[in-house]
Amino acid sequence: MNRTRRLRKTEGIRRLVRENKLTIDDLIYPLFIEEGTNIEKEIVSMPGIKRWSLDTLHKELDEVVALDIPAVLLFGIPTEKDEIGKETWDDNGIMQQAIRYIKKNYPSLYVITDVCFCEYTSHGHCGVIHNNDVDNDATLLNLAKQVISHAKAGVDMVAPSGMMDGTIQAIREALDNTGFYDLPIMGYSVKYASAFYGPFRDAADSAPTFGDRRTYQMDPSNRDEGMREANFDDAEGADILMVKPAMSYLDIIRDLKNNFDRPIACYNVSGEYAMVKAAAAKGWIDGERVMMESLLSMKRAGADIIITYFAKEVAKVLARKK
Repeated sequence: MNRTRRLRKTEGIRRLVRENKLTIDDLIYPLFIEEGTNIEKEIVSMPGIKRWSLDTLHKELDEVVALDIPAVLLFGIPTEKDEIGKETWDDNGIMQQAIRYIKKNYPSLYVITDVCFCEYTSHGHCGVIHNNDVDNDATLLNLAKQVISHAKAGVDMVAPSGMMDGTIQAIREALDNTGFYDLPIMGYSVKYASAFYGPFRDAADSAPTFGDRRTYQMDPSNRDEGMREANFDDAEGADILMVKPAMSYLDIIRDLKNNFDRPIACYNVSGEYAMVKAAAAKGWIDGERVMMESLLSMKRAGADIIITYFAKEVAKVLARKK
């Protein structure tokens, strides 16, 4: 008889034969930074996550650094919006101010910026609107302006999330032509039009005022299309390929891991976070164990990097288990 239980008998042997491990080094923590002062506003649909202004942000960053979380992903929330989101390339915009502030005061943190327009446009879509839809190529021109402004502010990596065709090529050319050829790009390579983004739209004031994003984000039914999208980003020069969301798309993470010789990231999105928090608050699940198990499933599927709102909690659990 094959007795596989021999290797499960004690915690000691389980540790020795464990195939996948979650570490602090795997984590990126998203931050919402709002233009203004004295802002420390909890996001109701994302318990424990807040919007911060630059003058209060130190409270969050002090803890992030103390927990040894290596990287943050920034989302900016401006006071003024317009039809094209022109604050995204304003060198004194909220994102640019945040980059400079963090790089000056928290030099150990690796700073990544979300590169998109939905938080900055009056209509909530991810680019320039023509004929009631996002104009792909007009949006690419503005994306180039945005990444150059972020680069000048000192960002470490850019992460374009809008799912415009040709995004990576346009950004790579813009950065290379302005001397930022060492700046890496993390592509939101396979991003689905998902219902799991709901709480994020509360957090970032980014819900569309008309229609939805299904003409540019992917259909959740499609798997092979994800490979095509990732192939384009790989060929155009993305340094890291990302899948978003994570928990319902573990098969896609594994597809990318099996087929690309690049780091694979995934985004454990707001709805995934909120579900665990809500069920744990009701006493229906052990929130800590479900958190750790769900993130471990992403590692097991092949993710090298996990963007997650759980990053601080995970760091505390891992420190406790040392």
